[in-house]
Amino acid sequence: MTEETPGFEEKPDVPSGATPDDAEPKAAPAEGAAPAGDASAQLAGLTAQLDQVRTALSERTADLQRLQAEYQNYRRRVERDRITVREIAIANLLTELLPVLDDIGRAREHGELVGGFKSVAESLETVAAKMGLQQFGKEGEPFDPTIHEALMHSYAPDVTETTCVAILQPGYRIGERTIRPARVAVAEPQPGATSAKAEGADEAPAAGDDKKDNGPEEG
Repeated sequence: MTEETPGFEEKPDVPSGATPDDAEPKAAPAEGAAPAGDASAQLAGLTAQLDQVRTALSERTADLQRLQAEYQNYRRRVERDRITVREIAIANLLTELLPVLDDIGRAREHGELVGGFKSVAESLETVAAKMGLQQFGKEGEPFDPTIHEALMHSYAPDVTETTCVAILQPGYRIGERTIRPARVAVAEPQPGATSAKAEGADEAPAAGDDKKDNGPEEG
């Protein structure tokens, strides 16, 4: 048997001319490690996927903004329709009450609005005013065919334009909406009155000149 010297290990033979590093075995490449070309391909794929996600996110954001705008328009349209329906309902109700208000007005003119009937009438007029009902039409105002309805016509020498000389029935409006025009009697200027006044104005200086000419002559 060959005796082994303790404290010494056998080393592999190293060829002449070789360095000690050449004698050590090289580590094998780790299993699963991808080459550089594969890593670039994976990065390009991830970049493409990220671009797709960003595009999809932009599209979904645009869809959400468009949906929100449509919802806001819907809310405004519903609110506008609700107000319109309310105004129409109030106008229809007050239109049915106009004959009652006319009776109250005639009773007030004849001094018959007394007692409990007066309290009820005034309460009704107050409620109608709170609902936006406004009365219009006064004697002496110019005739406006958009808010006046002429039931009687005459001529008057003391007016210079078509004028409401009597209010037969007052008009009523709600806001800018006229629910009944004022029914009036109108008067127009007397035909020929304007031309006669103009002729009289022209002849007045001439008459003064005649008096001056016909006066006594100075000696």
